[in-house]
Amino acid sequence: MLYRSKAPLRIGLAGGGSDVSPYSDKYGGAILNATISLYAHANIQPLPEAIIVLDSLEREEHQEFPLCDELPIDGKLDLLKGVYNRIRKDYMTEPKGFRLSTYVDVPAGSGLGTSSTLTVAIIGAFIEWLRLPLGSYDIAQYAYSIERRDLQMAGGKQDQYAATFGGVNYMEFYENNKVIVNPLRIDKPYLHELENNLLLFFTQTTHVSSDIIKEQQQNVMNNQTSSVEAMHKIKAQAVEMKEALLTGKINRIGEIFDEGFIYKKQMARNISNELLDKIYEEAMQAGATGGRISGAGGGGFMLFYCPDNKKFQVMKTLESQTGRFYPYHFVKDGLFTWKI
Repeated sequence: MLYRSKAPLRIGLAGGGSDVSPYSDKYGGAILNATISLYAHANIQPLPEAIIVLDSLEREEHQEFPLCDELPIDGKLDLLKGVYNRIRKDYMTEPKGFRLSTYVDVPAGSGLGTSSTLTVAIIGAFIEWLRLPLGSYDIAQYAYSIERRDLQMAGGKQDQYAATFGGVNYMEFYENNKVIVNPLRIDKPYLHELENNLLLFFTQTTHVSSDIIKEQQQNVMNNQTSSVEAMHKIKAQAVEMKEALLTGKINRIGEIFDEGFIYKKQMARNISNELLDKIYEEAMQAGATGGRISGAGGGGFMLFYCPDNKKFQVMKTLESQTGRFYPYHFVKDGLFTWKI
Protein backbone atom coordinates (compact mmCIF):
# COMPACT_ATOMS: atom_id res chain seq x y z
CA MET A 1 0.00 0.00 0.00
CA LEU A 2 1.18 3.51 -0.85
CA TYR A 3 -0.06 6.62 0.92
CA ARG A 4 0.33 9.74 -1.18
CA SER A 5 -0.23 13.46 -0.85
CA LYS A 6 0.35 16.65 -2.76
CA ALA A 7 0.08 20.29 -1.74
CA PRO A 8 0.15 23.31 -4.07
CA LEU A 9 2.80 25.99 -4.07
CA ARG A 10 1.68 29.61 -3.94
CA ILE A 11 2.40 32.97 -5.45
CA GLY A 12 2.17 35.95 -3.15
CA LEU A 13 0.22 38.84 -4.62
CA ALA A 14 0.41 41.38 -1.80
CA GLY A 15 1.29 41.79 1.86
CA GLY A 16 4.33 39.50 1.86
CA GLY A 17 6.35 39.74 5.06
CA SER A 18 3.55 41.04 7.26
CA ASP A 19 2.85 37.43 8.33
CA VAL A 20 6.22 37.20 10.08
CA SER A 21 6.49 37.59 13.85
CA PRO A 22 7.06 39.91 15.65
CA TYR A 23 5.43 42.25 13.09
CA SER A 24 2.22 40.23 12.87
CA ASP A 25 2.04 39.97 16.67
CA LYS A 26 2.53 43.68 17.23
CA TYR A 27 0.64 45.22 14.31
CA GLY A 28 -1.36 42.42 12.70
CA GLY A 29 -0.56 41.12 9.24
CA ALA A 30 -2.48 40.72 5.98
CA ILE A 31 -1.57 38.64 2.92
CA LEU A 32 -3.21 37.93 -0.41
CA ASN A 33 -1.95 34.83 -2.18
CA ALA A 34 -3.05 32.21 -4.69
CA THR A 35 -2.10 28.57 -5.15
CA ILE A 36 -0.85 27.36 -8.52
CA SER A 37 -0.41 24.09 -10.41
CA LEU A 38 3.08 23.38 -9.07
CA TYR A 39 3.26 21.02 -6.12
CA ALA A 40 5.17 19.38 -3.29
CA HIS A 41 4.62 15.62 -3.17
CA ALA A 42 5.05 13.02 -0.42
CA ASN A 43 4.71 9.23 -0.45
CA ILE A 44 4.80 6.74 2.44
CA GLN A 45 5.29 3.03 1.90
CA PRO A 46 5.03 0.89 5.07
CA LEU A 47 7.90 -1.60 5.30
CA PRO A 48 8.09 -5.00 7.01
CA GLU A 49 11.71 -4.29 7.95
CA ALA A 50 12.55 -2.43 11.15
CA ILE A 51 13.99 0.56 9.28
CA ILE A 52 13.09 4.13 8.35
CA VAL A 53 14.09 5.18 4.83
CA LEU A 54 14.05 8.81 3.71
CA ASP A 55 14.40 9.91 0.08
CA SER A 56 14.36 13.37 -1.47
CA LEU A 57 13.96 12.30 -5.06
CA GLU A 58 14.69 15.49 -6.97
CA ARG A 59 17.69 16.29 -4.75
CA GLU A 60 18.93 12.69 -4.87
CA GLU A 61 19.39 12.54 -1.09
CA HIS A 62 18.91 9.25 0.75
CA GLN A 63 19.20 8.17 4.39
CA GLU A 64 18.32 5.02 6.33
CA PHE A 65 17.90 4.54 10.08
CA PRO A 66 16.97 1.68 12.41
CA LEU A 67 13.60 2.14 14.10
CA CYS A 68 13.85 4.90 16.65
CA ASP A 69 11.74 7.46 18.48
CA GLU A 70 13.65 10.48 17.17
CA LEU A 71 15.71 11.03 14.05
CA PRO A 72 18.78 13.31 14.25
CA ILE A 73 18.32 16.90 13.11
CA ASP A 74 21.65 17.52 11.44
CA GLY A 75 21.02 19.56 8.29
CA LYS A 76 20.18 16.57 6.09
CA LEU A 77 16.52 15.99 5.17
CA ASP A 78 15.52 17.85 8.33
CA LEU A 79 11.97 18.61 7.16
CA LEU A 80 11.29 14.90 6.68
CA LYS A 81 12.87 14.07 10.03
CA GLY A 82 11.13 16.90 11.85
CA VAL A 83 7.67 15.81 10.75
CA TYR A 84 8.38 12.18 11.69
CA ASN A 85 9.73 13.18 15.12
CA ARG A 86 6.62 15.19 15.90
CA ILE A 87 4.18 12.58 14.52
CA ARG A 88 5.97 9.85 16.47
CA LYS A 89 5.73 11.87 19.67
CA ASP A 90 2.10 12.89 19.27
CA TYR A 91 0.38 10.05 17.44
CA MET A 92 2.41 6.82 17.17
CA THR A 93 2.35 4.41 20.11
CA GLU A 94 5.48 2.71 18.75
CA PRO A 95 7.81 3.31 15.79
CA LYS A 96 6.96 1.58 12.52
CA GLY A 97 9.09 0.80 9.48
CA PHE A 98 8.40 2.92 6.39
CA ARG A 99 9.88 4.65 3.38
CA LEU A 100 9.11 8.36 3.02
CA SER A 101 9.92 9.84 -0.38
CA THR A 102 9.34 13.43 -1.46
CA TYR A 103 9.79 15.68 -4.44
CA VAL A 104 8.94 19.28 -5.31
CA ASP A 105 8.18 20.66 -8.77
CA VAL A 106 10.53 23.66 -8.33
CA PRO A 107 13.93 24.12 -6.64
CA ALA A 108 14.11 24.74 -2.90
CA GLY A 109 14.67 28.36 -1.90
CA SER A 110 12.90 29.68 -4.97
CA GLY A 111 10.30 31.81 -3.18
CA LEU A 112 7.08 29.86 -3.77
CA GLY A 113 6.84 28.48 -0.24
CA THR A 114 8.59 25.19 -1.02
CA SER A 115 9.70 24.26 2.51
CA SER A 116 6.37 24.87 4.19
CA THR A 117 4.41 23.30 1.36
CA LEU A 118 6.59 20.20 1.56
CA THR A 119 6.02 20.07 5.32
CA VAL A 120 2.26 20.16 4.74
CA ALA A 121 2.51 17.43 2.10
CA ILE A 122 4.52 15.16 4.44
CA ILE A 123 1.99 15.68 7.22
CA GLY A 124 -0.73 14.82 4.72
CA ALA A 125 0.91 11.49 3.86
CA PHE A 126 1.10 10.60 7.57
CA ILE A 127 -2.53 11.63 8.00
CA GLU A 128 -3.55 9.27 5.20
CA TRP A 129 -1.42 6.41 6.59
CA LEU A 130 -2.30 6.77 10.28
CA ARG A 131 -5.80 8.24 9.76
CA LEU A 132 -5.02 11.22 11.97
CA PRO A 133 -7.93 13.47 13.08
CA LEU A 134 -6.61 16.80 11.83
CA GLY A 135 -8.63 19.52 10.09
CA SER A 136 -7.29 22.21 7.78
CA TYR A 137 -6.44 24.79 10.45
CA ASP A 138 -4.89 22.01 12.57
CA ILE A 139 -2.64 20.87 9.71
CA ALA A 140 -1.44 24.37 8.87
CA GLN A 141 -0.70 25.21 12.50
CA TYR A 142 0.98 21.83 13.01
CA ALA A 143 3.27 22.48 10.04
CA TYR A 144 4.07 25.96 11.34
CA SER A 145 4.88 24.58 14.80
CA ILE A 146 7.19 21.91 13.41
CA GLU A 147 9.12 24.39 11.26
CA ARG A 148 9.31 27.33 13.61
CA ARG A 149 9.42 25.65 17.04
CA ASP A 150 10.88 22.19 16.52
CA LEU A 151 13.30 22.94 13.68
CA GLN A 152 13.89 26.62 14.55
CA MET A 153 13.45 27.70 10.93
CA ALA A 154 12.81 31.42 10.51
CA GLY A 155 9.80 32.36 8.42
CA GLY A 156 6.21 33.50 8.25
CA LYS A 157 2.83 31.82 8.47
CA GLN A 158 1.20 32.21 5.07
CA ASP A 159 2.75 29.25 3.24
CA GLN A 160 1.39 26.54 5.51
CA TYR A 161 -2.15 27.90 5.23
CA ALA A 162 -1.99 28.43 1.47
CA ALA A 163 -0.77 24.87 0.92
CA THR A 164 -3.44 23.41 3.17
CA PHE A 165 -6.46 25.45 2.06
CA GLY A 166 -5.66 26.18 -1.61
CA GLY A 167 -7.33 28.83 -3.76
CA VAL A 168 -7.13 32.62 -3.66
CA ASN A 169 -7.15 33.77 -0.06
CA TYR A 170 -6.99 36.96 1.94
CA MET A 171 -5.30 35.97 5.20
CA GLU A 172 -5.10 37.83 8.48
CA PHE A 173 -2.43 37.22 11.12
CA TYR A 174 -2.51 38.21 14.78
CA GLU A 175 -0.65 37.55 18.01
CA ASN A 176 -0.71 34.12 19.67
CA ASN A 177 -0.56 32.51 16.21
CA LYS A 178 -4.14 33.46 15.40
CA VAL A 179 -4.79 33.17 11.67
CA ILE A 180 -8.00 33.78 9.72
CA VAL A 181 -8.24 32.50 6.14
CA ASN A 182 -10.79 34.32 3.98
CA PRO A 183 -11.36 32.55 0.64
CA LEU A 184 -12.13 35.05 -2.13
CA ARG A 185 -14.89 34.38 -4.66
CA ILE A 186 -13.43 36.12 -7.69
CA ASP A 187 -15.46 36.24 -10.89
CA LYS A 188 -13.99 33.80 -13.40
CA PRO A 189 -13.30 36.40 -16.12
CA TYR A 190 -11.24 38.44 -13.62
CA LEU A 191 -9.29 35.39 -12.48
CA HIS A 192 -8.63 34.25 -16.05
CA GLU A 193 -7.46 37.75 -16.97
CA LEU A 194 -5.07 37.79 -14.02
CA GLU A 195 -3.70 34.38 -14.98
CA ASN A 196 -3.32 35.50 -18.59
CA ASN A 197 -1.39 38.62 -17.64
CA LEU A 198 1.01 37.19 -15.05
CA LEU A 199 4.41 35.80 -15.97
CA LEU A 200 6.28 33.54 -13.56
CA PHE A 201 10.02 33.81 -14.16
CA PHE A 202 12.65 31.72 -12.36
CA THR A 203 15.94 33.59 -12.15
CA GLN A 204 17.94 30.33 -11.83
CA THR A 205 19.14 31.57 -8.45
CA THR A 206 17.94 30.55 -5.01
CA HIS A 207 18.17 32.15 -1.61
CA VAL A 208 18.46 31.38 2.08
CA SER A 209 15.24 33.05 3.17
CA SER A 210 16.01 32.66 6.88
CA ASP A 211 18.84 35.22 6.71
CA ILE A 212 16.61 37.87 5.14
CA ILE A 213 13.71 37.09 7.48
CA LYS A 214 15.91 37.29 10.57
CA GLU A 215 17.06 40.77 9.55
CA GLN A 216 13.44 41.75 8.91
CA GLN A 217 12.50 40.50 12.39
CA GLN A 218 15.40 42.38 13.95
CA ASN A 219 14.36 45.60 12.22
CA VAL A 220 10.91 45.32 13.79
CA MET A 221 12.30 44.55 17.24
CA ASN A 222 14.62 47.54 16.96
CA ASN A 223 11.75 49.76 15.77
CA GLN A 224 13.68 50.73 12.64
CA THR A 225 11.28 53.29 11.24
CA SER A 226 11.90 52.92 7.51
CA SER A 227 11.56 49.15 7.62
CA VAL A 228 8.42 49.14 9.77
CA GLU A 229 6.77 51.87 7.69
CA ALA A 230 7.51 49.89 4.52
CA MET A 231 5.85 46.84 6.07
CA HIS A 232 2.78 48.92 6.98
CA LYS A 233 2.46 49.99 3.34
CA ILE A 234 2.93 46.42 2.07
CA LYS A 235 0.22 45.20 4.45
CA ALA A 236 -2.13 47.92 3.20
CA GLN A 237 -1.52 46.71 -0.34
CA ALA A 238 -3.16 43.37 0.52
CA VAL A 239 -6.46 45.24 0.99
CA GLU A 240 -5.92 47.17 -2.26
CA MET A 241 -5.19 43.94 -4.10
CA LYS A 242 -8.31 42.29 -2.69
CA GLU A 243 -10.47 45.19 -3.85
CA ALA A 244 -8.88 45.20 -7.31
CA LEU A 245 -9.54 41.49 -7.79
CA LEU A 246 -13.09 41.54 -6.47
CA THR A 247 -14.12 44.60 -8.48
CA GLY A 248 -12.36 43.65 -11.72
CA LYS A 249 -9.78 46.44 -11.71
CA ILE A 250 -7.20 43.92 -12.87
CA ASN A 251 -4.78 46.37 -14.48
CA ARG A 252 -4.42 48.12 -11.13
CA ILE A 253 -2.48 45.03 -10.02
CA GLY A 254 0.60 45.99 -12.03
CA GLU A 255 0.68 49.36 -10.30
CA ILE A 256 0.38 47.71 -6.89
CA PHE A 257 3.25 45.38 -7.78
CA ASP A 258 5.44 48.29 -8.85
CA GLU A 259 4.75 50.26 -5.66
CA GLY A 260 5.31 47.16 -3.56
CA PHE A 261 8.66 46.42 -5.21
CA ILE A 262 9.99 49.69 -3.82
CA TYR A 263 8.53 49.08 -0.35
CA LYS A 264 9.80 45.50 -0.17
CA LYS A 265 13.41 46.54 -0.74
CA GLN A 266 13.15 48.78 2.33
CA MET A 267 12.25 45.88 4.65
CA ALA A 268 15.74 44.34 4.78
CA ARG A 269 19.02 44.28 2.89
CA ASN A 270 19.60 41.71 0.16
CA ILE A 271 15.90 41.40 -0.72
CA SER A 272 16.96 42.54 -4.16
CA ASN A 273 20.35 42.67 -5.85
CA GLU A 274 21.96 43.83 -9.07
CA LEU A 275 20.68 40.84 -11.08
CA LEU A 276 17.08 41.11 -9.85
CA ASP A 277 17.02 44.88 -10.39
CA LYS A 278 18.32 44.39 -13.95
CA ILE A 279 15.67 41.76 -14.72
CA TYR A 280 12.98 44.03 -13.28
CA GLU A 281 14.08 47.04 -15.34
CA GLU A 282 14.22 45.03 -18.56
CA ALA A 283 10.75 43.60 -17.97
CA MET A 284 9.32 47.06 -17.30
CA GLN A 285 10.91 48.51 -20.43
CA ALA A 286 9.41 45.64 -22.45
CA GLY A 287 5.85 46.40 -21.30
CA ALA A 288 5.31 45.01 -17.82
CA THR A 289 3.56 47.50 -15.54
CA GLY A 290 4.90 45.99 -12.32
CA GLY A 291 6.54 43.00 -10.76
CA ARG A 292 7.52 41.45 -7.49
CA ILE A 293 10.13 39.16 -6.02
CA SER A 294 8.43 36.04 -4.74
CA GLY A 295 9.02 34.99 -1.16
CA ALA A 296 11.58 36.56 1.14
CA GLY A 297 13.71 37.82 -1.75
CA GLY A 298 17.34 37.53 -2.73
CA GLY A 299 16.65 35.27 -5.70
CA GLY A 300 14.23 32.63 -6.89
CA PHE A 301 11.06 33.50 -8.78
CA MET A 302 9.89 36.88 -9.97
CA LEU A 303 6.33 37.67 -11.02
CA PHE A 304 5.46 40.25 -13.68
CA TYR A 305 2.12 41.79 -14.62
CA CYS A 306 1.91 42.27 -18.39
CA PRO A 307 -1.36 43.74 -19.75
CA ASP A 308 -2.45 43.90 -23.39
CA ASN A 309 -0.49 40.78 -24.41
CA LYS A 310 2.78 42.51 -23.56
CA LYS A 311 3.91 39.24 -21.97
CA PHE A 312 5.26 38.00 -25.30
CA GLN A 313 7.55 41.00 -25.61
CA VAL A 314 8.63 40.62 -21.98
CA MET A 315 9.41 36.94 -22.56
CA LYS A 316 11.45 37.78 -25.65
CA THR A 317 13.36 40.50 -23.81
CA LEU A 318 14.22 38.28 -20.86
CA GLU A 319 15.59 35.56 -23.15
CA SER A 320 18.94 37.28 -22.67
CA GLN A 321 18.82 36.31 -18.99
CA THR A 322 19.71 32.82 -17.80
CA GLY A 323 16.32 32.19 -16.22
CA ARG A 324 13.24 30.39 -17.50
CA PHE A 325 9.49 30.91 -17.47
CA TYR A 326 7.25 28.40 -15.70
CA PRO A 327 3.75 27.80 -17.09
CA TYR A 328 1.09 27.46 -14.40
CA HIS A 329 -2.62 27.71 -13.68
CA PHE A 330 -4.42 28.84 -10.56
CA VAL A 331 -5.80 25.90 -8.56
CA LYS A 332 -8.56 26.04 -5.97
CA ASP A 333 -7.77 22.84 -4.05
CA GLY A 334 -5.22 22.64 -1.28
CA LEU A 335 -3.69 19.56 0.33
CA PHE A 336 -4.99 16.31 -1.18
CA THR A 337 -4.22 12.81 0.10
CA TRP A 338 -5.00 9.33 -1.19
CA LYS A 339 -3.88 5.70 -1.01
CA ILE A 340 -3.26 3.08 -3.66
